[in-house]
Amino acid sequence: MTTTRPSQQPADADLEITSSQEARCTGNWTSHNLAPLERRLPAIAWPAGNLIIDASPLAAMDTAGAWMLHGIVGKLEGKGRTVTLKGLAPGNETLMRLVASAAAAVPATTAPVVPGVLERVGMGTWQGLVAPTVGIVTFLGESAVALLRSLAQPSRLRWRPILYNVQSAGFNALLITGLLSFLMGIVIAYQGAEQLQRYGANIFIADLVGLSMLRELSPLLTAIIVAGRSGSAYAAQIGTMKVTEEIDALRTIGVAPMELLVLPKMLALMLALPLLTVFADVMGVLGGMIMARAQLAVSFAAFVDRLGDAVSLSSYLIGLGKAPVFAAIIALVGCYQGFQVTGSAESVGRQTTIAVVQGIFLVIVADSLFSIVFSWLKL
Repeated sequence: MTTTRPSQQPADADLEITSSQEARCTGNWTSHNLAPLERRLPAIAWPAGNLIIDASPLAAMDTAGAWMLHGIVGKLEGKGRTVTLKGLAPGNETLMRLVASAAAAVPATTAPVVPGVLERVGMGTWQGLVAPTVGIVTFLGESAVALLRSLAQPSRLRWRPILYNVQSAGFNALLITGLLSFLMGIVIAYQGAEQLQRYGANIFIADLVGLSMLRELSPLLTAIIVAGRSGSAYAAQIGTMKVTEEIDALRTIGVAPMELLVLPKMLALMLALPLLTVFADVMGVLGGMIMARAQLAVSFAAFVDRLGDAVSLSSYLIGLGKAPVFAAIIALVGCYQGFQVTGSAESVGRQTTIAVVQGIFLVIVADSLFSIVFSWLKL
């Protein structure tokens, strides 16, 4: 909205101090002509006491000019002065009233409150520790409820996603898992061969390889490989679905994301990881047998015969029993971090990295706790 008066229009808006109690507005107080005056305003020496602003010389005024004039008046009145506007044309006066009413409707801005030390510590603790813990516990509770509901009603289980995840997380990981376990068996046998040979205890290479691989290394290494492969894949898949709003679409049509996305992955991994561990056990022992034959001249038959005496059934079952626990940790961490994606490709990459790191870390922590508990139980 712009009002004009039929007079010669100077190029720019101006504000002149004409006396100790009076200032005069001249020129075009429009958006295109206010910049020079806006730069000059901080340097204007306003007279002390009350002030009269004469707006009769104004050539033109639009909303931007009215806002500036209103702001000048408000700033002077805020310093305790009385400011009187005179000479406004009827259109300009109406415009000033509209601007004043709009300004009154805008809430006054307050200076930001700087939090104290205790408040900052509390906020940091909440954001860094309490909130993530609450989120994880909530996710675990929802997963447990969904699992119990599915076990009570087996028809709710989605067998096709479960079998697909068994193939992707289990069968497709056979090559890398077997190769790594085979090489690990070779390394353990090679490192132990020199020490055992010194004491003429060559046959005990079967004890070293068998116990270390079947009880500890095979389930742990397999879980670490699966955490890098499948844990990252779960986080990236769910995170991408979160970015593309597919998770919201599933909830909209009444499909629970827990039953469709989390449970099939967790159940499939709890089935696939023990089978992968058995395969890793076989490949690790095979690698140890080959190295024992090459370094210590221990035949395959002697190695297998000693292995049956060295590794008890309880030791084998302890190693195998860790696998489902590791699988649940990897699946839940990967899925949880996928749900934490906030809506960008960068967030997908960040949460995928966190899923791998946390999955491996928690697997190692769980393995340490197993060792402590089994030590107490004398197993």
